[in-house]
Amino acid sequence: MDMIKIGIVGIGNCASALIQGIEYYRNRSEHEAIGFMHWEIGGYRPGDIEVVAAFDVDNRKVGKDISEAVFCPPNCTKPIFRDISKKGVRVDMGCVLDGVAGHMKNYDEKHTFVLSAHEEADRGQVIDILKKSGADMLLNYLPVGSEKAARFYAECALEAGVGLVNNMPAFIASDPQWEKRFRDRNLPIIGDDIKSQMGATIVHRVLANLFRNRGVKLHRTYQLNTGGNTDFLNMLDRNRLVSKKESKTESVQSQLGVERLSNENIHIGPSDWVAWQKDNKICFIRMEGSIFGDIPMDLELRLSVEDSPNSGGVVVDAIRCCKLAIDRKTGGVLYGPSAYFMKHPPQQFTDEEARRMTEDFIAGTRKG
Repeated sequence: MDMIKIGIVGIGNCASALIQGIEYYRNRSEHEAIGFMHWEIGGYRPGDIEVVAAFDVDNRKVGKDISEAVFCPPNCTKPIFRDISKKGVRVDMGCVLDGVAGHMKNYDEKHTFVLSAHEEADRGQVIDILKKSGADMLLNYLPVGSEKAARFYAECALEAGVGLVNNMPAFIASDPQWEKRFRDRNLPIIGDDIKSQMGATIVHRVLANLFRNRGVKLHRTYQLNTGGNTDFLNMLDRNRLVSKKESKTESVQSQLGVERLSNENIHIGPSDWVAWQKDNKICFIRMEGSIFGDIPMDLELRLSVEDSPNSGGVVVDAIRCCKLAIDRKTGGVLYGPSAYFMKHPPQQFTDEEARRMTEDFIAGTRKG
């Protein structure tokens, strides 16, 4: 079976964890596999993925082999697999647009981006690189708030004739106009905004659904998150948080049915950057409600997890589902995988419904 060839834009912590993880699992068996919802999808295993194109704008990564770039600052995630052989895939200079927040220049270089002096790539160059690489799809790992850049690379994916897995909260798959464009080109798209394996949003969603199913009236809730990676530093600019807050809030609200909370009674979003946490994310969830007899109750939860590896297994599944769609010549949004793997899909379902739809897609009994 052929390898799944991927291009990646944004070689940050998430891309680093993904690439290291692929190497870590390449020669392992199913009983050694930790962290996957599926060991095999359509005959493809985690080790059947290879990076054939990569884009970034940081001076410490551009021009380097991908095997080296994943360990360059400001990446700070815990290593999974350090002994990655050279891949012969160079990180190309991308297009900056709104990909770098202005406030980041006020912080130490070890924590932030150092913009490369290389000439920025234009659309034609990115398209040419994707075509020549033989990539099946492009993964978007741009920083939160990179709205213009996200659309730039979505355009490049369309013109290059490759699928798109949109892991960040720019609304591409969930925008009907973009969905139609991918469908018209018969190219699959999965998005938007990747869920973690066991992260703040998936836990909050499950608890919200549990409240609803058990007849508990939810009155108010918050989710507060702190971390020390570049993503949290980037999000100190609250102007870049609009889509992220919408994505995370809608993901939880969607589990409450018609009795959604007013804006003043729900607060979900990144809260602060704590440098020494590095890639560790700490989440605090509080939910206040009423049980039988209108008696009050509340729930508090603290979750601590390495942020970037937490989405790695989910992305590996998304990649393989996207490849299945390519093999089957299916274009447009993959609704089941998008709902199961992403926080802000075009259509929200409970996680159990989304899981069932995804299993049907994998089995070939559902188109998308």
